[in-house]
Amino acid sequence: MVGAPCAVRDDRLVDDVFVVARNPDPGSRLPYLLRLPIDGGLALKAREDWPRSSRVYCYPLEIGWPDDAEVLEEVAVRSCRRRGAAIDLVLSRGRLNRSQFVFTEARGRAAIFWQTQSAARLANPGGRVPRGRAVGELAVVVDSRERYPYRFIGRSVTTSRAALAAGDYGIVDGEGRLLASAERKTLENLASSLSDGTLAFQLQRLSEVPSACVLVEANYPDLFRLHASRASWLADMLARLQVRYRDIPVVFAASRRFAEEYAYRFLAAAAGDDLRTGEQ
Repeated sequence: MVGAPCAVRDDRLVDDVFVVARNPDPGSRLPYLLRLPIDGGLALKAREDWPRSSRVYCYPLEIGWPDDAEVLEEVAVRSCRRRGAAIDLVLSRGRLNRSQFVFTEARGRAAIFWQTQSAARLANPGGRVPRGRAVGELAVVVDSRERYPYRFIGRSVTTSRAALAAGDYGIVDGEGRLLASAERKTLENLASSLSDGTLAFQLQRLSEVPSACVLVEANYPDLFRLHASRASWLADMLARLQVRYRDIPVVFAASRRFAEEYAYRFLAAAAGDDLRTGEQ
């Protein structure tokens, strides 16, 4: 969920404010409370008030925000967005302003780590970095209109056929909702879909999926060699669409083989994020 309002404090609705408070529970080993303006006000307990030199362990606050919590800091928020198994937080101040909350596993248990770029660089990532392969066998739905589909040979993948609302390869939850999708394109198909405008509508549908990408089985310079007379126009159209649908990467994978490889890793990572954090 993106841009949700924060929780109620002092009978007022507080929008876009990051709050740090002292945990009034004397028995807790996590002495700080954090509140993020997302999901109606996400409240966490934390070991530190900012990840200055190392990752900070956090845990969800089981009860509501305590009335007697001593507020230490309130900072306006520029951005607070979910990105898969992480939340990106950007504060409106000059320093100590960018951080991430990563939802993952530590020693087989769900965990939340609060980190900055410098803290992540110093930390040992073993066991803490989300791995798409951890999902085990991957169930991929192939669009029924896809000709000559990827076979994912050598991967723990089972495939089935169905009509997808967007893309050619997808991950579907138990209720049939599309969680992730990959649209496959040859170079010729990319050029034609740019020319006739169909790519814009395909990206529109992909934008309704939590995680989506477009895979091109060619290199970017090939677009200029294939259609030299229209290369600049096609490149401009593609750039405009990428700006319009900036959350959907267009990946030039060089070949069918590497496009299939990317599709597997993208869908596996999306499935892994969903298992760790639930549907976002």
